[in-house]
Amino acid sequence: MVRGILERIAAPVRGLHQAAYLLAALTLASQALALLRDRTFAHTFGAGQILDLYYAGFRVPDLVFALVSSLVSAYVLIPRITGMKREEVQQLLSECCTFLIVVGGLICAVLAVWMPQFLAVLYPDLLHSDYRDSFILLSRLLLIQPILLGLSGVLASVTQVHRRFMLFALSPVFYNLGIILGTTVFYPRWGLVGIGVGVLIGAVAYLAVNIPVLMRAGVFPQFRFPTRARMQSIVKDSVPRSLALGMGSITLLALTAFASRLGTGAVSLFSLASNLESVPLGLIGASYAVAAFPALSETAAPEKRSEFTAILGAGARHVILWSIVALGLIAVLRAYLVRVILGTGAFDWDATRLTAALLVILAIGLVAQGLILLFSRALYAIKKSWGPLLYQILAGALTVALAAYFLAFPNAALLTWFAAFLKVSDVQGTAVLVIAAAATVGQLVLVCLCLFALRKETPDLNRTLVKPFLHGIIAAISAGAAAYVVLMLLGEIAPLTTLLTVFTDGLIAGIVGLLAAALALYLLENEEFRIVTSALTRLVRPNRGDTPVSVPSAEQPIQP
Repeated sequence: MVRGILERIAAPVRGLHQAAYLLAALTLASQALALLRDRTFAHTFGAGQILDLYYAGFRVPDLVFALVSSLVSAYVLIPRITGMKREEVQQLLSECCTFLIVVGGLICAVLAVWMPQFLAVLYPDLLHSDYRDSFILLSRLLLIQPILLGLSGVLASVTQVHRRFMLFALSPVFYNLGIILGTTVFYPRWGLVGIGVGVLIGAVAYLAVNIPVLMRAGVFPQFRFPTRARMQSIVKDSVPRSLALGMGSITLLALTAFASRLGTGAVSLFSLASNLESVPLGLIGASYAVAAFPALSETAAPEKRSEFTAILGAGARHVILWSIVALGLIAVLRAYLVRVILGTGAFDWDATRLTAALLVILAIGLVAQGLILLFSRALYAIKKSWGPLLYQILAGALTVALAAYFLAFPNAALLTWFAAFLKVSDVQGTAVLVIAAAATVGQLVLVCLCLFALRKETPDLNRTLVKPFLHGIIAAISAGAAAYVVLMLLGEIAPLTTLLTVFTDGLIAGIVGLLAAALALYLLENEEFRIVTSALTRLVRPNRGDTPVSVPSAEQPIQP
């Protein structure tokens, strides 16, 4: 029995939609653990200084990961190792891993020495807290994480090429388990540093989950001094994407720095709302982007452009449809979601309301973020790596400029209207709302730029996205209206005085909303809805002998 379970976990998944839904299911497990982690933080610390320090401590290591570790990530390696011989794959992986350990380790060591100076510039208010020494030590300790995650990206390239998506999706599950361990076990003993230890344990587990695939394929990397020609080619192709990720990290770093100047709790609220919004993003946008990338890489040749467009269009239509439906439910259930997940212990009602307002602002960009994940992979697959960098720079600059402008020259009337519309007029600290709004505007601009870049390669793509967009709006309105009516009816029956009541009311309203969306899509004869039901059936009962919903490629690559 155990062997059968392990074989099922390691089994390849061929169909695009089956892979996407499998990834979504396991992503849900990972996100559930992440939400449990955030709930523990909220209950213990509230939207306070310790939580601000924890989230702020990640930003510099995240930037290091984007600029250094991503130079040899799976996005660059997957197109290369697809079709390579076994010996060539092992050499490539060995040189990339050695490169990351040596170069990345040197850069992280230098940053560790200068960490107090960096933190003084970025977070002067946080650095002058009573936890100064722990904050610096945590930030230094987390510099190990980019190296571990970078190595994970190299190894995961083989996991994805072999389509072992279940193993790939288990990585963040183990990562979050490590953080929860650090929070519950090590924090009471060592404070902030204990959480950092848990993060590193999770990062090691994130790396280790790929090892069985490499061992079975016979391509486990060894220490091998990188050859200049090989690494120069990889880094040359990686630089645009690495810098693009770096721009994204710089943007988030700047927004976090702005939030740290708005008073205690602003960084925590913005980060917690972002984490909540990442749940539907991971379930929808990230799942389709990860599942589609190997197939996009295989069909990137000009003679296969029609197949490439079909795969990209299929993923984009599903991302649009389900992201809009999710937005409709989030808009109605936002307070219930935040109260159930975070509204406990030290996390008071004002923090709950402000986080809910931030969540709905960020969720407006949910469609854009999901499409960006997919479109950027498509551009990398067809070797148009510099476009995403330019677009990321433009969108990031706009985001930071908007946030800086509204914080430096606040429009009292606009902010008052904004807060009233989101029902947080009587809550202090609403200035953080403009940071979320700036981030959403930047995402909307970025997805438009990506669509513009793809217009020549996939001229018919834009036209095919209109119908799912309209169907998504109809389904979202149906879901939101149904959920709202149910909440009103349930509110007359039982007052929202206990967590169980809030959870039950929100759950019932959410289920009814989803059923209403499903009915609307059924009546519209929506193709994506039909594919979802068919693909889920195949995922649960894979031996029916049916043809896969969407075959990634007409030709299967030579496995390394």
